[in-house]
Amino acid sequence: MVKIRLQRRGRKKIPMYKVVVADVRSPRDGRFIEALGEYAPLNNPPGIRLNEDRIMYWLQVGAQPSDTVRSLLSHEGLMLRWHLQRKGKSEADIQEQVAQWKADRESKQTGKASKKQVRAERKKAEDTSAAEVKAAADAKAAADANVAA
Repeated sequence: MVKIRLQRRGRKKIPMYKVVVADVRSPRDGRFIEALGEYAPLNNPPGIRLNEDRIMYWLQVGAQPSDTVRSLLSHEGLMLRWHLQRKGKSEADIQEQVAQWKADRESKQTGKASKKQVRAERKKAEDTSAAEVKAAADAKAAADANVAA
């Protein structure tokens, strides 16, 4: 059985990976059949270079991607392309749907706020609401003082 998996490269604490096709019996960093790309997770954004034609070939002949490689392929739209090919869609339909998927994904990412931004907005909202509650309490106290006098 053949798997598409990662082969570790790089120094200690600075991982870089090769995406390779290897027999399941061979060790992680050992013998492989073909190198299909590279993955650098520490870059911002993570660097992913894949040979899409060869990956599609290996998927068609039955190679199974590992979980991590499957997520990388999904991130690049290759799993969608492979799924559509298996459904028997024409190449034009596949190109159109993959382009639509990538456009949708990019629009979602540009509209997404970072965790720090979300926390800052929540804190600001809490501070303003706390200030409003304090102002209302002060106004009520002043009104009560006026009524008592």
